[in-house]
Amino acid sequence: MYGSSVAWWLSQNTDFDGSILVVERDMSYEFASTSHTNSCIRQQFSNPTNIQISQFGAEFINNFRSFFNDDPRVPEIPIQSFGYMYLADTAKSAAMLKECQEIQAKLGAGTKHMSASQIKDDYPFYMLDDIVAGNHNLINEGYFDGGTIFDWWKRSAQENAVEYIENEVLAIGCSDKRVNNILLKSGETIFCGTLVNCSGPRAVETAKMAGLNLPVEPRKRFTFVFDAETPLECDLPLTIDPSGVHVRSEGKYYLAGCPPNEDPAIEYDDFIQDHQIWQDKIWPIIATRIPQFEAIKVINSWVGHYAFNTLDQNAVIGPHHEIENFVFANGFSGHGLQQSMAMGRGISEMITYGAYRTIDLTPFAYSRIPEGNPFLEKAII
Repeated sequence: MYGSSVAWWLSQNTDFDGSILVVERDMSYEFASTSHTNSCIRQQFSNPTNIQISQFGAEFINNFRSFFNDDPRVPEIPIQSFGYMYLADTAKSAAMLKECQEIQAKLGAGTKHMSASQIKDDYPFYMLDDIVAGNHNLINEGYFDGGTIFDWWKRSAQENAVEYIENEVLAIGCSDKRVNNILLKSGETIFCGTLVNCSGPRAVETAKMAGLNLPVEPRKRFTFVFDAETPLECDLPLTIDPSGVHVRSEGKYYLAGCPPNEDPAIEYDDFIQDHQIWQDKIWPIIATRIPQFEAIKVINSWVGHYAFNTLDQNAVIGPHHEIENFVFANGFSGHGLQQSMAMGRGISEMITYGAYRTIDLTPFAYSRIPEGNPFLEKAII
């Protein structure tokens, strides 16, 4: 997603006069994080910058064709706004939700802080005996077709002379605090003025080639699609249970997932499903929260990888503070697809102008890593 986002934004910018090469390990994208995403977007963050990033993402999605000069080939892809429903089961977590709602509202988000009884009035299928309060937003929060965005970024970028090759970077040549070239698995050496690391969960390996440390590692995330014997009467918001399990509508079906109880770094090619986590954790929790989900049947499942930033679970964006033509687009920790519109635009601005011109993304700079200065975001899923 990020290789094509950055390439597309650069190719659209008439002030950028360079050539663009995207190196893909596997052009089928079978095991890419982009292919295993749940394609949702939310404004319910605690940090104003993350909120602004998602608001631009919503603007981009809702006006998708206009960003491609109203090309009639480009489809419209509105957001299916069932919203995120954060549930709090303690006074402390409820107070945190209220604080976040106030921040979001100041920036124009439609988030409502709701009592358990107010939630029950709107969604009577929930069991809320243990819930103190919740946050919900029905405006520009929910599912969008991320695959179509990726396809059109790639297609349009190629039409604008961006070159894609299936290959692999084996080494990065640096001298005088600059990246000079890359060595490909095919044996070719490519000289470059700027290198952008869009390697997803493998980003740490790319950074190591330039002698840089990056606290990003692959973490498993499990997704299950199920059918309900008695479907709900309306769309199910993307419900964040206090246990960490989430569940939402998926067309006429439903989608649920969670992290594992133990969440270690895993091998890059480990996509083995753990069906026991459904039986022991997910199903009991969602059947308790929504009693109509007592009788359900799993019809599909998959495993995806988060590019997990162990420092603060937020993106690392922009140039390295010493090797300035090594640019990061890494560590999104599950926020990557929904943030790809604003982040890709920001990286293209940094490459072209040496500064961000729209949203200030400097809080995500790499320099916070050696400084041990985490980006503060309370609303992590």
